Amino acid sequence: MLKRWDALPQEMKQEEVKKYYKYLSKKRGTLVVKRFLDVVLAFILTVLLSPVMLILAVCIKLDSKGPVFYRQERVTQYGKKYRIFKFRTMVTDADKKGPLVTTGQDSRITRMGNKLRKCRLDELPQLFNVLTGDMSFVGTRPEVQKYVDSYSPEMMATLLLPAGITSRTSIVYKDEDEILDKYSQTTDKSTDEIYVEYVLPEKMKYNLEYLKQFSIWGDFKIMIDTALAVLR
Repeated sequence: MLKRWDALPQEMKQEEVKKYYKYLSKKRGTLVVKRFLDVVLAFILTVLLSPVMLILAVCIKLDSKGPVFYRQERVTQYGKKYRIFKFRTMVTDADKKGPLVTTGQDSRITRMGNKLRKCRLDELPQLFNVLTGDMSFVGTRPEVQKYVDSYSPEMMATLLLPAGITSRTSIVYKDEDEILDKYSQTTDKSTDEIYVEYVLPEKMKYNLEYLKQFSIWGDFKIMIDTALAVLR
């Protein structure tokens, strides 16, 4: 739930954050409903999709060596660090073999991983993160600490709510790897530098707008639009 302003981490007590805090503080009741719906829906989907997740887990193990799950540390509400659940789509220790974001032709992506990414099925285990309260169905996609450290004061406002499985940003940037590829063709900067300097600021415009327009109906619409975007 939304903390009192004076209870926020010091790095979030910025004037640029306060205006977004005021928007959300008027919707405390709606935030309670959001959490309730998250838990109910996550529980139902976990039960219904458990056979699918089991089959995918077997396919991942047969396709390449390594664990079924990818457990990278990410940052969620109020700067809390947690370990995200995702199906592994890359080779073991991929984080040590290249940038923290991927491009379209990334050689670290496995054959099974490529299929999972196209259908966004690698995100299914994040239902566990929703149940634990570290994530919500809709909210700013969680970043690693390295990228959070590059946030402007205004961007810190996105940490007022739990990280999300999907968002309006996720829909607009569903082909992020292709966007990174295009930038890499016009600059000699590294993939990480391109992401921080060009892609992240644009994504944050949508994330910050979400905070101002937050509503339960808006969340449902984003979830429906996400499903439609995956099916296209």
